[in-house]
Amino acid sequence: MKSIYLRNFVATAALVTICFMVVAFSFMAIGRSYVITEYRSNMEDSAHEVARTASAVAQNDSLTSWVLSMSISSIGKSTGNHVFITDPSGKIVSCSDQAPVCGHLGMIVPEEVIQQVTEENYDELSTLGGMYKGQRYVAAVPIEAVGDGTVLGFAFVTNEIQNMLGGWSTFLMMALIISAGVFGAALIASLVYTKHMARPLDEMAAASRKFARGDFSVRVKQTEDPEDEMGALIDSFNKMADSLEQAEKRRSEFIANISHELRTPMTTIAGFADGILDGTIPPENQEKYLRSIRDETRRLSRLVRDMLGVSQARARAADPSRRNVFDVTELILQTLLSFESRATKKNLDVDPQLPDNHIMVRADKDAITQVIYNLLDNAVKFAAPGSCLTLRLYKDDGKAYVSIKDYGETIPADDLPFIFDRFHKSDRSRSLDKDGVGLGLYLVKEIINSHDEDIAVRSEDGMTEFVFTLTLAE
Repeated sequence: MKSIYLRNFVATAALVTICFMVVAFSFMAIGRSYVITEYRSNMEDSAHEVARTASAVAQNDSLTSWVLSMSISSIGKSTGNHVFITDPSGKIVSCSDQAPVCGHLGMIVPEEVIQQVTEENYDELSTLGGMYKGQRYVAAVPIEAVGDGTVLGFAFVTNEIQNMLGGWSTFLMMALIISAGVFGAALIASLVYTKHMARPLDEMAAASRKFARGDFSVRVKQTEDPEDEMGALIDSFNKMADSLEQAEKRRSEFIANISHELRTPMTTIAGFADGILDGTIPPENQEKYLRSIRDETRRLSRLVRDMLGVSQARARAADPSRRNVFDVTELILQTLLSFESRATKKNLDVDPQLPDNHIMVRADKDAITQVIYNLLDNAVKFAAPGSCLTLRLYKDDGKAYVSIKDYGETIPADDLPFIFDRFHKSDRSRSLDKDGVGLGLYLVKEIINSHDEDIAVRSEDGMTEFVFTLTLAE
């Protein structure tokens, strides 16, 4: 059945997730609570032990005695706690640290803490007024004199939260072992049903890792029925890989092309500017080179403007809400009028072969105007002076066909497959179109593709013809 893998996966995932979460969180919560409670109880016991020791020592000596210091140092080392003793005002007079001169001696415990310890035993999470960088668990009890119960000082026992949870690892390990057992049992129960289905997923995971390293050539072998879910997934994955490979190729080409387009004008501008600034170019010639800088700056501006225009035009053309019915015959004639002066200047014979009846199409009128304009601009630009420029419109099989033909230099056969690529300029473009950036035909292709239409070009024996289609209005 097509969905058996999905059902097995959902059942296994649900079982493993529920069991793992219940067992793990139960042990984690119980273990953590137990460890903290037990450790804090031990800290209180240590505090009472320190208080009793200090009280005994104070019968014959003071709280600053070396004997008491060694005693609390021993207690601190054996329990892993930090232990110190204060006088009644909260000033630290003895500490478990072994340094020759302890940095804690002389520090003052906040008054509110001393007040709370005096009233009742202190068991809180605190930094003791900034004495510690981070919060610690603190247990404190008064040190009372033997006999009359006078408060001689206070015994403090502290420890970091991380140290307190060290014993928790035992409980955590137990939880992990039980959870791993449940997890393994669930996997074994489903392994018979899912092993074969999981193999393509492993291959896709390996392929994805290669994608992450920039290798888009790998594909997953199709061993499943393309009609079932796994087969469809493999097919979609391979199509995605094809798209990624093409996208990476276009990205590399785009970076190379834009770098090429920007390098020359930027180098020219920088070179001329340096020459003017360092005096290499004499004052009488500076105006000439400033004009060159101006021209190159305008060229850069055109490049940026054209790139932005391509992006905006492509987005507009892809919007179905902008498409309506219009007469493409009238649109061709209107666009052709804008080239009248240029055609006359090159002495071109314009031959519009348009039908007598109107041909109505459904498309984005502004975008198609841009297509016709760019193709006419290309034709007028490269047509040989005195030659014929032919525009033809006809319909066939539910489509309108627009043909724009010029006679001039033939586009090299090697350039034809790339004529619509972004920033591509053929040899004749480089020789005749010094200011072109190779975006005109690219925009044409993008607009036509966004309408789900086709465009083709052929160039042979001095003739170049572009033909694109439009869907006829119903």
